[in-house]
Amino acid sequence: MCLAIPGKIISIDGELMAEVDYGHVQNKVSLKLSPDAKCGQWVLVHAGFAVQVLDEDEAQETLALLRELAQYV
Repeated sequence: MCLAIPGKIISIDGELMAEVDYGHVQNKVSLKLSPDAKCGQWVLVHAGFAVQVLDEDEAQETLALLRELAQYV
């Protein structure tokens, strides 16, 4: 099973790499699959790539579902 995690872009460099904030962790991800993503937007990240731009409501709903699932692990 593949899982993409929502994160918020906090900075972008000229190489289509972004710093993404997941709440408590920040990580570099590639924007090659979502080259139109902008700083401040939410993206779904899988295997180091931003695969889709989300609106904030979608991102928060996904995060809530992931927190709910974590209760069963």
